[in-house]
Amino acid sequence: MNKDPRIEKIENLLDKLGNIAVEAFHYIALFIIGCMIAWSAVHTIIEILTVKRYASIDDILLLFIYLELGAMVGIYFKTNHMPVRFLIYIAITALTRLLISDIQHDHKADIDLLIITGSVLILAIAILIVRYASWTYPSVIRDKHSEKPLAHGKTPRPEDDELA
Repeated sequence: MNKDPRIEKIENLLDKLGNIAVEAFHYIALFIIGCMIAWSAVHTIIEILTVKRYASIDDILLLFIYLELGAMVGIYFKTNHMPVRFLIYIAITALTRLLISDIQHDHKADIDLLIITGSVLILAIAILIVRYASWTYPSVIRDKHSEKPLAHGKTPRPEDDELA
């Protein structure tokens, strides 16, 4: 059954408008998230410099978390792909921060330390698995506005994958 060309034209127009709306929301949300990360990092730095007057290891690890979050947002903004490894790095850094804070405050070894270190080990193994999978089955990720296809007969290589 053939559709009326006017209806197809309207459907195409609505489809394009929907895609533009989704992409606009995407950019606005990423921009807001990036601003919130930067604002939190600046607030932490100002607090370190004015209130504490020194940076503890806890503060430095928090700044690393902000750095990793910012890098993840930047990569997502450029490539439209979420780098899973960055989420795992953030989790490892957060657990390390928790571990150091726990040791500094309690000064004793208990089951919590074993649970946290075991979690870090599991996350490190997860990174190895993700790296192995991206090395074995690479997906070439380019700038999201790049329309250049992969050269004929060329297979993706791990070094071509910027997130590997």
